[in-house]
Amino acid sequence: MSVPDPKRLEVSQDIHFDDKTLLQRAFVHRSFLNESGGADGLQDNERLEFLGDSILSFVVSEELYRRFPQYQEGDLTSLRAALVRREALARLANQLQLGNYLLLGHGEEESGGRRRPATLCATFEALVGALYVDQGIDAVRSFVLRLVGAELDRIQRFALEKDPKSRLQEFGQSTFNVTPRYKMVENHGPDHAKTFVMQVTIAQKPYGVAAGHSKQEATQQAAAMALYRLGATAPEYVPNPALEAKYGLTALENGENG
Repeated sequence: MSVPDPKRLEVSQDIHFDDKTLLQRAFVHRSFLNESGGADGLQDNERLEFLGDSILSFVVSEELYRRFPQYQEGDLTSLRAALVRREALARLANQLQLGNYLLLGHGEEESGGRRRPATLCATFEALVGALYVDQGIDAVRSFVLRLVGAELDRIQRFALEKDPKSRLQEFGQSTFNVTPRYKMVENHGPDHAKTFVMQVTIAQKPYGVAAGHSKQEATQQAAAMALYRLGATAPEYVPNPALEAKYGLTALENGENG
């Protein structure tokens, strides 16, 4: 795949880097260096990811503290967790099309790394870290809050409420008079890094499927997909087109029943 120049991102997002190598580094995945042998003196983005994670948490915490004076620590922590969790940041990365700018090794490319939520989340954090190093906290605050503001409005009503599995159970019982059922349909990988695939059915009809590094994570994501397909609001839902197509559950437009 031809990778566009990251400078395009400066134009589309109205951000500026004095040091263009920092901007480039935000998109260098370790797998690319492993295969290229560190060509052209490139460094991977993991140090920037480490820094960006902390900077992002600070900026979001500051905004929540300012915006919600009535919330106590526990509520603020829950809301921050919802805003900076992997799925939310991957959604923002997709919105900015950050995956298009990634430099990946061949194996990572072939395995779908450019669309992998964990990789997209890490790339978003690396971009935040790079912007902080180059332009400082004010530039990061402007960039992040412009994006997270919309995300905050989107999830504010749900972050302090029940998780997707609990909401789907209530929805299933009230709408179909049945309880959703979950089953593991796949598991693969070594013991220390297994991936589980869970499917949820309502009245014996499948509505959601998702993968995760634990059964609980996959279950919650499958429930979020089911809510989305049933027309309920599900800000936690992150599409996985390949997996959904494999199980005949191509995602529908929100509000259209499966």
